[in-house]
Amino acid sequence: MGIHHHNHPYMTIHDFNEHSHIGWNNSLKPIAEVESGQVVTYEITEASGGQFTKNSTVEDVKNIDFSKVNPVAGPVYVKGAQPGDTLEVEFLDFKQLDWGWTALIPGFGLLAEDFKDPAIKIFDLKKRNTTEFLDGIDLFLKPFPGTVGVALPEVGDFSIVPPRKNGGNMDIRHLTKGAKLYLPVWVEGALFSIGDTHAAQGDGEVCGTAIEASMEATVRFKLHKGKTIAEPRYEIPGPPTPEADSRGYFVTTGHGEDIFKASQNAIRYMIEHLVSEYRMTEEEAYMLCSISVDLRISEIVNSPNSLVSAFLPKSIFR
Repeated sequence: MGIHHHNHPYMTIHDFNEHSHIGWNNSLKPIAEVESGQVVTYEITEASGGQFTKNSTVEDVKNIDFSKVNPVAGPVYVKGAQPGDTLEVEFLDFKQLDWGWTALIPGFGLLAEDFKDPAIKIFDLKKRNTTEFLDGIDLFLKPFPGTVGVALPEVGDFSIVPPRKNGGNMDIRHLTKGAKLYLPVWVEGALFSIGDTHAAQGDGEVCGTAIEASMEATVRFKLHKGKTIAEPRYEIPGPPTPEADSRGYFVTTGHGEDIFKASQNAIRYMIEHLVSEYRMTEEEAYMLCSISVDLRISEIVNSPNSLVSAFLPKSIFR
């Protein structure tokens, strides 16, 4: 179908496969040009790049081709953008969720050493605000893009996996409708791309996947000339998690010589709690941590140990 220009300033980018790329490279040819103030709707394919379906099984996880994972739509050339400027991306809407998936991928995730077997769970996302995790457990749908960023100044191909100074695979669950993301511009035209849309996620995305789901994402661009930032910043229009805050939390803590070890311990203890209290498997508990538990840094200055808290919202339990 290609790209349809409606009367300015709206544009819809269809046909994700033709207008997507994997990894960052500042020599990629833009798929479209936009002006500051323009609104663009993207049709985004979930992070497996179409390798998983709503009928996928563990076999599909075993056979996943990592070279096709986490495609992003773009790049889009923002007219007038020059290195040293800031590109503001306002998230206006996310819709048309149908189904989603969460998987345990061997070798990947915070507890890769504990969970060596593949697993996958498929979610029905047709209800507007919640999805069932297990009988009696309903998660809040709060869609956002896991990967959003601009081209890097350095020449060459850069993996899509880690976040960087250009944004990228940041997995910031708070970039929901109404949020504004500020990205440093590193190259002419900024070369903006977006993908890896999630229906729900906890802070940390600990198993390596959220509820991965295809969807339509609508954003508005605004260029801030001469405003320079070193790394992305964002603002959100209200409290981050009112739906989750409503009934309080159960919190586990973990300490360690660094944030990673402390986080591993906090999540291990949360898995232990979930398995003992809610009759679920360890795999299910690990997935639930990834899609609904928030990791918070409680303490990072009292060396040699840091302390991390893992917040489980009680409101997800009926």
